[in-house]
Amino acid sequence: MPTSMRWIPRPLNVTSNMLFKYHAIDQDSHERDGTIEAPTQEVAVSALQRRNLIVSAIESAEKKSLLEMNIPFFGGHISNKDVVILSRQIATLFEAQVSALRIFRLLAAEVENKNLAIVLSAVGDDIQGGSPISKALARHPKVFTMFYVNMVRSGEESGKLSETFVYLADYLDRTYDIVSKAENALVYPIFVIAVFFGVMTLMLTLVIPKISAVLIDSGQTVPLYTAIVIGFSNFLVQYGIFVLIGLIAFGFYVWRLGKTEHGKLVLDTLKLSIPYVGDLYRKLYLARIADNFSTMLLSGVPVVEAIEIAGSVVGNSVYSGVLAQVGADVRGGSSISDALGKHPEIPGIMVAMAKVGEETGELGKILSTLAKFYSREVSNAVDTLVGLIEPIMIVLLGLGVGVLLAAVLLPIYNLAGAI
Repeated sequence: MPTSMRWIPRPLNVTSNMLFKYHAIDQDSHERDGTIEAPTQEVAVSALQRRNLIVSAIESAEKKSLLEMNIPFFGGHISNKDVVILSRQIATLFEAQVSALRIFRLLAAEVENKNLAIVLSAVGDDIQGGSPISKALARHPKVFTMFYVNMVRSGEESGKLSETFVYLADYLDRTYDIVSKAENALVYPIFVIAVFFGVMTLMLTLVIPKISAVLIDSGQTVPLYTAIVIGFSNFLVQYGIFVLIGLIAFGFYVWRLGKTEHGKLVLDTLKLSIPYVGDLYRKLYLARIADNFSTMLLSGVPVVEAIEIAGSVVGNSVYSGVLAQVGADVRGGSSISDALGKHPEIPGIMVAMAKVGEETGELGKILSTLAKFYSREVSNAVDTLVGLIEPIMIVLLGLGVGVLLAAVLLPIYNLAGAI
């Protein structure tokens, strides 16, 4: 056979399969975890959907390089900001008369966060299968809270789904603004405090031992305050590693304690008892309660259900317990104002305004006004706290370093003068 006619076999274009781990929900609402082989993640999701599974999370089970890992800082984590932006987009599309299925399909294709795209795709699949939006969202509690789901359910029942998503978007905007302002405002004071302890530690472990060696070699009698500084410095040099281990162990213990119901109650109670900071947190939780409650009432959520949901999302075990008891009292026939008035954690102004709202039938609007009042109080308290902490910590940093140096340098100057 001529060379030009010789058949040369071509390599087959075979795509190797990858192993993916998935978390899904079946038709009976049971959670299922497993693995599946597929060429790409999209093919894996499609294969699972053909098995009537709703995929809530999926990732490669194979080892990844550092750059390929789904690290929260690089877009894997679904943050509150993502949900805020998403809610605003959903509200805008509903106002534009876009169908629910098309909204979630469109957003799933457009969002940059891959995990959020998977969730939205699963929600779209549920809606396409005939599920209500609230039920589809409820399958993803890590993204959509009970408050969020019940608001959507109320909108579906009242036929005001577009208005409900507008309410949700506005509420989440307000909540995100006030929380992010409080968190961002505390970044600088925390940084200053960290620098303060860092500088003091370096002074005591690196600088003071070298200077104190001169005093010890001279045989001079040192003042009491100098002896205290040198003794503390020697303690940190010899046992500092054990102090560090102890602090890490204590931090781990507090973290584990916060995972238990009793531990959450203890830590939340302690948080409210800190001078000034506790008052800031108290106003923040009261603003959240009033805003949650008013938003749900204005959206048509039943009163008792609104109280219970507000308690579940307030973010503090103390106030969650208070609202659980308030809900039980209201369910038993008590008025909201009387039920609130039984608890010292609820200020008199909130009780009085709730009473006026019940008498006038405008409880939702009055609580909305109260929420704005507490939000302003939180904003002012944060500004005041930052304004106080910043100069105080700078002064303390300067005094601390000055005292340490003076305690060691003054005896050295005395020694030099005596020579």
